[in-house]
Amino acid sequence: VQLQASGGGLVQAGGSLRLSCKASGRAFRNYSVGWFRQAPGKEREFVAAISWVATNTYYKDSVKDRFTISRDNAKNTAFLQMNSLKPEDTAVYYCAAQSTGTHTESRSWGYWGQGTLVTVSS
Repeated sequence: VQLQASGGGLVQAGGSLRLSCKASGRAFRNYSVGWFRQAPGKEREFVAAISWVATNTYYKDSVKDRFTISRDNAKNTAFLQMNSLKPEDTAVYYCAAQSTGTHTESRSWGYWGQGTLVTVSS
């Protein structure tokens, strides 16, 4: 499975962005999908995850009421809708697929996209 993240950009605080994670291969629909982010000088951190049938979603506490993860298996694509963005959301955002362990740990994920930069200005 190859993942391609897109949709990042520069936005003012309070604005919105929608990230996409396009996957190749039919196996994608059988995998959970996650979003992580890494700010300059910081470790990569979990943001959100969704199960393969989209019945379960998980969020980092600080984004729970602002971000929404979803997926369209027919289009092999997952999304992260980000609303009410804050400067502290600035980071490179990565999508991942196939969690085989604790979904909040990056080492649990088997496939990674290349990342897309989100910059939130104050």
